[in-house]
Amino acid sequence: MKRRVFITLLGGAAAWPIAAGAQQPERTRSIGVLMGFTQSDAETTARIVKFRHELAKLGWREGYNIRIEWRFGGGSPDRFAALAKELVAQQPDVIVGHTTPVVAALHRETRTIPVVFVTVSDPIGSGFIANLARPGRNFTGVLHYEEGIPGKWLALLKEIAPNIARVALLANPRTTAYDYFMRSAQAAAPSLGVELSASPVVDASDIERVMESLARMSNGGLVSLPDATTLLHRDLIIAQAAKHRVVAVYTAREFVVAGGLMSYGTSQVEMFGQTASYVDRILRGTHPAELPVQAPTRYETILNLKTAKALGIEVPSSLLVRADEVIE
Repeated sequence: MKRRVFITLLGGAAAWPIAAGAQQPERTRSIGVLMGFTQSDAETTARIVKFRHELAKLGWREGYNIRIEWRFGGGSPDRFAALAKELVAQQPDVIVGHTTPVVAALHRETRTIPVVFVTVSDPIGSGFIANLARPGRNFTGVLHYEEGIPGKWLALLKEIAPNIARVALLANPRTTAYDYFMRSAQAAAPSLGVELSASPVVDASDIERVMESLARMSNGGLVSLPDATTLLHRDLIIAQAAKHRVVAVYTAREFVVAGGLMSYGTSQVEMFGQTASYVDRILRGTHPAELPVQAPTRYETILNLKTAKALGIEVPSSLLVRADEVIE
């Protein structure tokens, strides 16, 4: 073999591994997601679609450079611990935790794997982070509701039904930050001229008991707090409110679509888009302690005029104008 040809072949052989290496796809990263609700829930599906869409926009595609391990708690706190342990054992690069009790289960299992929470209202009181600006640990995420929001729910209840004098706050303390919302509601109630009734529930029979008690009150109303338990039992709550002619304000659009009177709350689909942005930053090397907890970017007012008519309520024009969606 001529010397010049030999050198050319040798140089090409030496360069080949480098070029081949440059063409290899990047390392597949692992994301764990623990959802508090059932996989079949339509709202769960919408959130998953948004999360995947935003990740794809940021350059993360399932089957190419990311793998997502999904787990669904079905609204049962008794299942969250086992599912959290299972996900942590897989040592993903980052975990997304949905709802307060899910994140509490993850918090018990890991102090090292980055966790991005969503639909958590009191991360400081729950012990997940040190403060909102600098979380300081392996947890950060998107705040579900700021502390003053119960005052808004009470004010809306008075606006749509001015005679309301007593308000029950319905939720399961095991699946939401009940004391967090109660403290804020108590601070706002005197200026609105309403008395509060703590109405903790655990199951369907508790919900029926609370609604029957409300029916015996004159000028009674209901605020259904953001909570996995009440969301899972939304059809029962709405049916009981209609049966007993209880004026109720909800905190999620799902209730109004299913026949509830009105809601004012965050757009959880948008929140899952925000969550994807933090997953992206963590996968690219940012530590959760450096990522401040994000505030919600969008609130929605939804009205159901058919339900209002059934309750004999004339919705104020000022409220109609402000509504983001009106169901007729």
